[in-house]
Amino acid sequence: MRLTHKHNIVKASWVLASFLSTCLLGATVKAATVANWHFDSNRNHLDFTTDETVQPRVQLLTSTSLAIDLPGVTLNYPQVTQKIGLVTQQIQIGQFGADSTRILITLAPGYTIDPSQVQLQEKSPNHWSVQLPQITRVAITQPSIPPVITPEQPIVTNRNLFAGVVPLNSSMKALEPQIKALMSRYSFLTTGMFFLDLDTGNYLDIKGDRVFPAASTIKLPILIAFFQDLDAGKVRLDEKLTMRGDLVTNGSGDMQYERVGKKYTALETITKMVTISDNTATNMIIDRLGGAAKLNQRFRSWGLKDTVIRHLLADLRGTNTTSSQDMARVLALLVNNKLVSPSSKEQALDILRHTTVHTLLPAGLGKGAVIANKTGDIGFLIGDAGFITMPNGKHYLAAIFVKRPYKDSRGRDFIRQVSQLVYNYLNQPNPVATGNSPTNVNF
Repeated sequence: MRLTHKHNIVKASWVLASFLSTCLLGATVKAATVANWHFDSNRNHLDFTTDETVQPRVQLLTSTSLAIDLPGVTLNYPQVTQKIGLVTQQIQIGQFGADSTRILITLAPGYTIDPSQVQLQEKSPNHWSVQLPQITRVAITQPSIPPVITPEQPIVTNRNLFAGVVPLNSSMKALEPQIKALMSRYSFLTTGMFFLDLDTGNYLDIKGDRVFPAASTIKLPILIAFFQDLDAGKVRLDEKLTMRGDLVTNGSGDMQYERVGKKYTALETITKMVTISDNTATNMIIDRLGGAAKLNQRFRSWGLKDTVIRHLLADLRGTNTTSSQDMARVLALLVNNKLVSPSSKEQALDILRHTTVHTLLPAGLGKGAVIANKTGDIGFLIGDAGFITMPNGKHYLAAIFVKRPYKDSRGRDFIRQVSQLVYNYLNQPNPVATGNSPTNVNF
């Protein structure tokens, strides 16, 4: 794919696609003396000309930041930052010094490129090309990285810690009356929920250990299992997975409409599995990770008591199960670097932040809050589990499931209102939390 622009004073889209990408991403910006440019995403190749002679300089500032400096090129607008994707996270273009422009390419944590392999070619004094090398994943060998728990190392729990990592404080007794009053108004629903303030250890547990059909929330622990295997070198993001006929299924997602035998990269597959909740993609990942039995064993090693895969997707009868506490537990382990490396954690959370359904937990959050979550919906059951970052810097975990009359929108409204009550409660300067830990919390 080639993209070309020509202007006297160019409005240029600076684009970089990672070697895993199959589509071109870009951001429109202005450059004062750039007259012509194009980027070939298939070859990771940038070609540009300027109004005046220029001598570009390329350097790796950090392991994840590549700078292309254009001395003598000045801009007449503020710095522009454009979010790009999962591996190539963002591109910035701005003034660097009095008379130099810098293009800064930032990669996801854990990825890098070899600057010695960047090929800068002069076609004429004002016409240059930049050939970018393959973006690679950095081996995790630094001693500062916390140990990663493998499937063969069961997590040892502590009764004073949730999931063995979050010190528990008190239950949110002041919030319970509001939640229970809401439950009374929606008495035709069957629900279970668990919320945990990661900063204070205060929690809300109302039937958090109640077992529900997992629906598509099962894709959350599957995603984490994939990144565990990525850290262990058992899978690669760029490896090709074949969409076999026995893995194609109906329900959510668009892969079911593609031809059998089509190949997708593992990154494309897990991204579709989460962001658009693609059921066929999920089956492909389950198969690649060794099947349901091996994944269930992995889940047990994490201390998940209720999370079991019994059927490939789409599991419309709800035979796959989980609980709110289990979903909160896997999120607690993830954000505390107990299941995967820090770079894999960030990438997994980034995928979860791009889910396309926003009608459950996200609908109750305040402006500026960010959630990394996975929803589930099989008609008679809806659920959502996520990691929330509030504008004031607080973090909390949320997991909720609701059995409802088939496709009854009041189930969705209930989850939204619960989410709003919890958010508003935690958004207080000093939310009150009193009471002892309930005996049914499975730490």
